[in-house]
Amino acid sequence: MSDIIRLLPDNIANQIAAGEVIQRPSSAVKELLENSVDAGADDIRLIIAEAGKALVQVVDNGKGMSAPDARMCFERHATSKITGIEDLFKIRTMGFRGEALASIAAVAQVEVRTRREQDELGTFIEIENSQVRRQEPCACPIGTSMAMKNLFFNVPARRNFLRSNASEMRHIVDEFMHVALAFPEIRFQLIHDGQELHHLTKGSLRQRIVQLMGAACNARLVPVKEETDYLCIHGFIGKPEAARKTRGDQYFFVNGRYIRSSYLNHAVTSAFQGLLPEACFPLYLLFITIDPSQIDINVHPNKQEVKFDDERIVYAFVQSAVKHALAQYSVTPSMDFELDAGIQRLEAVARPASKDDQRQTVAGALFQGFTQRHAAHRIEPSSNRSAWQNFYEARDASAAPLPQPSTLLPLEHKEQVPSSGSLADQLVETGTDKPFQVLQAYIVAKGSQGLLLFNQQLAHERILYERYQDAMTGMPIPIQRSLFPAILSLPPADAALMEELCPELRLLGYEVESAGDGQFRLLGTPSLDGSDTGHEALEGLLESYKHAHPGRTMDRQEKLIRSLAARHCLKAGRALTLPEMQQLISELSRCRQASLSPGGLPTYLTLGSTQLDRMFFR
Repeated sequence: MSDIIRLLPDNIANQIAAGEVIQRPSSAVKELLENSVDAGADDIRLIIAEAGKALVQVVDNGKGMSAPDARMCFERHATSKITGIEDLFKIRTMGFRGEALASIAAVAQVEVRTRREQDELGTFIEIENSQVRRQEPCACPIGTSMAMKNLFFNVPARRNFLRSNASEMRHIVDEFMHVALAFPEIRFQLIHDGQELHHLTKGSLRQRIVQLMGAACNARLVPVKEETDYLCIHGFIGKPEAARKTRGDQYFFVNGRYIRSSYLNHAVTSAFQGLLPEACFPLYLLFITIDPSQIDINVHPNKQEVKFDDERIVYAFVQSAVKHALAQYSVTPSMDFELDAGIQRLEAVARPASKDDQRQTVAGALFQGFTQRHAAHRIEPSSNRSAWQNFYEARDASAAPLPQPSTLLPLEHKEQVPSSGSLADQLVETGTDKPFQVLQAYIVAKGSQGLLLFNQQLAHERILYERYQDAMTGMPIPIQRSLFPAILSLPPADAALMEELCPELRLLGYEVESAGDGQFRLLGTPSLDGSDTGHEALEGLLESYKHAHPGRTMDRQEKLIRSLAARHCLKAGRALTLPEMQQLISELSRCRQASLSPGGLPTYLTLGSTQLDRMFFR
């Protein structure tokens, strides 16, 4: 038998390796921006065409490269950052492995123009599929212009897996913000399809945050600053009123590098415990400076995961710094033992009490309540007492209960014919056999084959899911126009997502209009939905949409209606009236797939005599 193991060709090996580093256009944006930062640039321009699928170009005024360096930088593992293994433990630059440009050249068409200050002419290089097509001198300004065209042109299968332009652009804006926030001393510009999206001038970190997130957040920022021998923490956290239903405004940076860490995120959220409403996320931008020998940033190709030498110490420092900032700026209640000087100037303190004042105080009911025996709960006779008594007597005489309108389910938006499914066949409707609620989560009803046990949350989710399905296929939900439209401010990444979802949201009853600069006007809400439909509902919907079903592949409409149904459905703990329970069961019986929720869980169970006997070991 002949040998079967052989070396892969260089172009195939490079394409396989590129898949770990360049997963989508935003991956190239991250690598190119970080290269410009490492080159010492203080003016960086990012130019995008067709959400990075056609063009990703980064132009900087950094130190540039010589002709040999411009050619060598596209070789795999070619780097100027590492000379020995010990250098891996003292890295302070953004890039160091020499994989980014080699990976980009393997899956795109690349053009480079670069010049150093001491050179009269620069260098132009054109690379395609890891092969140098052309290299020649050229006239260009000091710095580097790196253009990546037609991403995945030679790997069509990878290109087919790219998302819509709006979705890819949202990821690009995310990466742009990570670098722009980490280096406020650098001027950044973002241009997409000829339109300038961001023009960020040099300034402080607070100014950079305001430029990216809007002037409204300026008054809601609380500075954080703690310095120790082990690490230093600085940055900003948001006051509780700045919390959102989405996770977008949460950033951690370690030695200038953006990282993701659920462990440190828990440290921040635990410091906010008791200050935030349920399902709200705090705003924070925290920068950790630590000895590079105490961290390992070489644990993932995208370098957004960092391993700390002692995570518990870092967790404790982060939590303590946030708590200290909240207390120091009076965000949390605190006891102040220092007397305000203004109190000393009050007349009640500065003027001594006269004898008349003392006699009036001793004769008062408040003084007697503290000094006389059994007088603490004594109530002085009042002329208004009879009026209050008459009010309650009149109310008791009427004995008419106050109306309690039901907002469980909207009115039926179409004529539905009961199906011949199993649930419709099992329902028994009599005057004596009425459904009842158990544990404020389940509904028990009598069926023709035994007991029917409904999960109110899953059942309602199925009802809403099919209603939203119908809205997407020709029966849009009516819109109730708002007299005073609410204004929704979103971070750039969420704003791009909202732009993408606007047509589908209109079919579902939400009329949303872009107002520019990340702001949207909520002009109308669903007129048939009894759940929360304001701007907070939209923020929550975006959060649910971004994190719903991460392991499943589904189109945008399916993901949206599942997220909306899961958010607006009844939750466990909601007490239901008899009409609400009856309406819920009736609506479910008319569903096309009444037995399962959108996620595949059962909406109800049938307990027949066999199952009941088995429970009692009969």
